[in-house]
Amino acid sequence: MAFKQPVSEECRVATNYVASFELHISDAYLCMAYSYPLDSVEPIFSGFFEDQAELKREHGKQFLKYLVGRGNTVCLPVIKRHEIDNWQTGIKALEYALELENQLSQLLIDLKTTASANNDSDFLRFMGKYLDKQRRNTTYLQRQLAYYRNEEKQAQEEA
Repeated sequence: MAFKQPVSEECRVATNYVASFELHISDAYLCMAYSYPLDSVEPIFSGFFEDQAELKREHGKQFLKYLVGRGNTVCLPVIKRHEIDNWQTGIKALEYALELENQLSQLLIDLKTTASANNDSDFLRFMGKYLDKQRRNTTYLQRQLAYYRNEEKQAQEEA
């Protein structure tokens, strides 16, 4: 592999933050996946959250590998964990998941803007697939949340 020019300091710092946030989301999803008793009605979300935990962890690692491959250093900032130990309902967990995903979307957009300002076309190519995946994931969560809110509303009206 030919040595590539390191990313700019701005991109390095932002990429470390994105990687850390991906790992932060992975941790939150893992907590969500296992926060319901196995016999409750909420585990329908458990598989989704467990899969997302693995996916976000892998994304975080890929950002770190990219940095190291470009000759940059890794210095992950600490992101404070949300203080929810009991998600109460699947809808609450989905709402928080969507909030996290929206924050990640903004971080990725900001990182793309920074890479564009630094004319780093290699970095922009690398990021492209993550932005596409992020849009799809956010849209999926929005649809799931709308569906389950509607289900909950209908159940309340029937009661």
